[in-house]
Amino acid sequence: MMNKLSHYFINGLIVLVPIVITYFVIATVFTLVEGIVESYIPLKFPGAGVALLIIVILLAGWITSTWTWASQRIISYFETVVDKIPVVKFIYNSVKRVSTMLFESKTMFSQVVLIPYPHPNVKTIGFLMPKPSSLLAPYLSKDEEYESVFLPWSLNMTSGFNVFVPKKDIIYVDISVEDAFQYILTAGGVMPGADVKADLAKIQEVKEKMEKAQQEKNMDSVENK
Repeated sequence: MMNKLSHYFINGLIVLVPIVITYFVIATVFTLVEGIVESYIPLKFPGAGVALLIIVILLAGWITSTWTWASQRIISYFETVVDKIPVVKFIYNSVKRVSTMLFESKTMFSQVVLIPYPHPNVKTIGFLMPKPSSLLAPYLSKDEEYESVFLPWSLNMTSGFNVFVPKKDIIYVDISVEDAFQYILTAGGVMPGADVKADLAKIQEVKEKMEKAQQEKNMDSVENK
């Protein structure tokens, strides 16, 4: 009876934990955005802050796409002012570069690769990043092409490091970026292309066999006494 309850409990966690975490993340973001927007524009209907934020983003995109000359002059003037403020200049330029790279780059996190790291006989999964710039490439090698690869840390995709690897040493893997993320976030617990339910069933089966063997061993020891 206890084994069945334990099995039901684990299955329940598998179903509910991703749903609950996703809900809380989305709800927290919505609440934060609405609180910020509504503090300046007191709109009362649910979702007003998020709706207004989306409208502002679309409007800004439309203006910069349609009135290119005027918007560029305004942005250029704003950046000239920002460049005169030391700390603000660093924050603004850093955020601008990251956002431009995230939203415009077609190579960032687009390809899963394997590279020989931390030594030649070991393979580590990573993500292909934009190519080394013309300023940096000559320092890497004048004879062969290098690629930039991001290696995230297991269980924590927000941290990691970049390495420059010779293109000839890179193995391009035919798996989705989503599968690679799941593999890294679970520290290898969810293999790309694996049947998660089947693997969990096997783990549960092995666990039950071990518990049964232990129970039989305990009964034998009691009988021998």
